[in-house]
Amino acid sequence: MFATAKAIQRRDPAAHSLLEVLLTYSGLHALTWHRFSHWLYCHRFYLIASISAHLAKKFTGIEIHPGAQIGHRLFIDHGTGVVIGETAIVGDNVTILHGVTLGSRHVTNGRRHPQIGNNVLIGAHAQILGPITIHDNAKIGAGAVVLNDVAAGHTAVGVPAQMQPQQPTKIVQLAHN
Repeated sequence: MFATAKAIQRRDPAAHSLLEVLLTYSGLHALTWHRFSHWLYCHRFYLIASISAHLAKKFTGIEIHPGAQIGHRLFIDHGTGVVIGETAIVGDNVTILHGVTLGSRHVTNGRRHPQIGNNVLIGAHAQILGPITIHDNAKIGAGAVVLNDVAAGHTAVGVPAQMQPQQPTKIVQLAHN
């Protein structure tokens, strides 16, 4: 969890110290609790795993099903209202802002929730629903409702979300006199 805390400190300009991240970031607390709940879930202690996840939700405002698979260095920023469903898979170096749902659309067996690739940014209150894939380096705009796959390096915005290739960042140098 220290690697995650250090990654959060690097990615969040509001983080003043590693100690601040460790003590006050609810997203980190929810992830720590999830690691324990997920271990219980994987060892078939389903009831205890569910109780643990429920307590984590009460303390952090972030709901992560114990069955969800979470990669390394996830940053849940201002996490209140985040919901991650049972069959969701979240890759490495993902940033999720508040109010995001990784949810299902249908009551079926098997994979019902999204798979999120590596280095993905998910904006506030985005809803990513169903067994879809958000590929590496994609961005999901705030408030987007995503019902289809998002290609690598694309941005999804709107309701329902429309895909756009990401534009390269332009670097402007100012002349000094």
